[in-house]
Amino acid sequence: MEKFQAFVNNRWLVFVDAMWIQYCAGIGQLSKLGVAKYLGDSVGFLAGSLSEILPLWGTLLVGALQNLIGYGWVWLTVTGRAPVLPLWAMCILIFVGNNGETYFNTAALVSSVQNFPESKGPVVGILKGFAGLSGAILTQIYTMINFPDQASLIFMVVVGPAMVVVALIFIVRPVGGHRQVRPSDGLSFSFIYRACLLLAAYLMGVMLLKDLVSVSHTLVIIFTVILFFLLIIPIVLPIILSISDEPIGPVEEVLLPKPEQQEASKSEQGVQEQEVMYSEVNMRSLRTQEVDLLPASERQKRIAQLQA
Repeated sequence: MEKFQAFVNNRWLVFVDAMWIQYCAGIGQLSKLGVAKYLGDSVGFLAGSLSEILPLWGTLLVGALQNLIGYGWVWLTVTGRAPVLPLWAMCILIFVGNNGETYFNTAALVSSVQNFPESKGPVVGILKGFAGLSGAILTQIYTMINFPDQASLIFMVVVGPAMVVVALIFIVRPVGGHRQVRPSDGLSFSFIYRACLLLAAYLMGVMLLKDLVSVSHTLVIIFTVILFFLLIIPIVLPIILSISDEPIGPVEEVLLPKPEQQEASKSEQGVQEQEVMYSEVNMRSLRTQEVDLLPASERQKRIAQLQA
């Protein structure tokens, strides 16, 4: 049970799940539905503001609901299950649906940055890289399923992100990553880098192969199965770390200071050192004034005592 708790609270597990959410965050690249899509993708201050009020699972839930409502209504309209709406109404729906991606991005970035305060740059770079691969990943999945019409692509845009987010909604969260800093973090990041590069190289190779030669559907299925295998490779890292490392006891967790507390203690220590320096300077100046007021004979004796 302790190993399972260590696995669930492992910051690398949260990071890997955030990468999986980023796979869905770029799903809007597949749909060329107009300028409203790009507007929805660019208005991210709503997600940022709500993330300051709501927990991260609430932010993800809002994004999933927006994705379902926006693209879901578009799918109903395209398939004839809902009445045709005017252009301005369709633009609003597309804006709402694509704006849900900003909530996925915000939750993934905020949780990962809070769990890796000492490695913010690499974490953000890896997450944005995985978001860039999302279009190619979902295209491969769509090709494997072999939907009969283009409306099915919109249906995948509606259902896919919501399923992934709901499955990971309570895992992507801050887990006190500053307490989990290890000397092997450099090797862990190297493993994630290599997994990302391997996935990108594989997707590029598959895309070039499909453009150069005619690929059968059976081969497409094999390519997609290999793709799924490459996607789940990073989960090996938190599993190994949870099994190999001893869990931190509650007493040790209390004794471990947070980064904010460390910075506050450093600032207080600096202020105290400055006060001590100022007091020493003031004492020296007072002693100098006292010596100057003494007669010449006593002044020499006093100077000798101070120098002793």
